[in-house]
Amino acid sequence: MSDTPSLTAQDALCAVMIAVSASDENILTSELVKITNIINNLPVFANYDADHVPRVSQTVFDLFDQEDGLDALFGLIRDTLPERLNETAYALACDVAAADGEIAQSELRMLEEMRYELNIDRLHAAAIERGARARHMTL
Repeated sequence: MSDTPSLTAQDALCAVMIAVSASDENILTSELVKITNIINNLPVFANYDADHVPRVSQTVFDLFDQEDGLDALFGLIRDTLPERLNETAYALACDVAAADGEIAQSELRMLEEMRYELNIDRLHAAAIERGARARHMTL
């Protein structure tokens, strides 16, 4: 897979968010707005060039079209993302999944795969998930 572009750590975080959004084959406006807000406001994205997002998105979509693309995507993410940002990546994925107020089965499966691939402890994952749920509650 030598034609797969390399990613920066910030690109890898974007890829995680895009992957969870695209996992149900329906990227919603609320998810795109959440991704944009995260990129524009979180310190981990300071100095990040948001012009990279379309390239990162295309990389994720291209990998999703391949037979072993999900494994390749997680390989790229693990190779690029410093381990100390694994929980950050999972938290961002949870926020994007929760952005529309519903988490589809395909999104739940993607989050489960992310927990495994990013080696997120189950207790930490539960806390991250509960925080995302609390942030996205409606009246």
